[in-house]
Amino acid sequence: MTSPPAPGTSRSSKTRLARYGWSPIEPPRRPVLFVNPRSGGGAASRAGVAERARERGIKVVILDSGQSLARYVDEAVDQGTDALGMAGGDGSLAVVAAAAAAHGLPFICVPAGTRNHFALDLGVDRHDVAGALDAFSDAVQRRIDLAEVNGRVFLNNVSLGIYGEAVRQSAYRDAKLRTLVETAETVLGPSGKPPALRLVDDAGREHAELAVVLVSNNPYALVEVDRPGLGSRPSLDSGFLGILVLDARDNRPPSGRAWSASDFEVSAPAPVPAGIDGEAALLSAPLRFAIRPGALRVRISSRHPGTSPSARFGPARSLRSGLPAGRGSESE
Repeated sequence: MTSPPAPGTSRSSKTRLARYGWSPIEPPRRPVLFVNPRSGGGAASRAGVAERARERGIKVVILDSGQSLARYVDEAVDQGTDALGMAGGDGSLAVVAAAAAAHGLPFICVPAGTRNHFALDLGVDRHDVAGALDAFSDAVQRRIDLAEVNGRVFLNNVSLGIYGEAVRQSAYRDAKLRTLVETAETVLGPSGKPPALRLVDDAGREHAELAVVLVSNNPYALVEVDRPGLGSRPSLDSGFLGILVLDARDNRPPSGRAWSASDFEVSAPAPVPAGIDGEAALLSAPLRFAIRPGALRVRISSRHPGTSPSARFGPARSLRSGLPAGRGSESE
């Protein structure tokens, strides 16, 4: 059994969260929390996540290097767990979230990665790692979308092109920005060759020389304003993928287009390097993307924000166009 609600939790916080679609929920009886002690430079260890979780009566599984997270999740499901949690980075979160959706179980995100993009957009306080464990006791719940590419679930995004190439480099983990810049210079330089990707946008225009393709689980806010929110997603339950493409053009700045769709396809003559929630992958062509509306039940602490920064400032707007982000927004 999990512990009773944390002291200081107020009814007003749950009323506030109800405006964003969250509802109070009874605590699980047999929850499991998976902990990756290496994620985020040891964020879970610094916050004492495993110890605090055990104090609450939560079964904890700490992953060792080389262990299969998916296998341990399957074992927990077979043993009758009724809630799955993950303390780690976004790649690990996606593995557990996919299993939770497949088995109809609630999912709990403990932000113990490096950047914790999913936690930010879900409305989990990224600076309160230990407090995220309240989602096992004094929680609110809602349904959000999942996205997939060739059947593989992702929570945040899939990047192709420059980023997809960069994330495969051995130096990427230790020097992300430098590796990305060096890859961009190689791909877009005079002797470079853009990835051989092809797609058709929402206006029916074919793109055959692409520097970047970003497909996200719900569209990102791309508004150019002096306020928080740029780069987060206003919603995780819109029922749409967000799609952003940048063309590589000789001697001219790259042009781009952003739109949304329920499904999307990218063709290529060979397997395509990709970054999936920050993890390197090689995807067989064609790449078929789809959204799965309301596929995942998520729970968070009732004391956490419950919404992303961009959602707190009204509808997201696309780059330069001034149009609501979504199908048909363009920046040239």
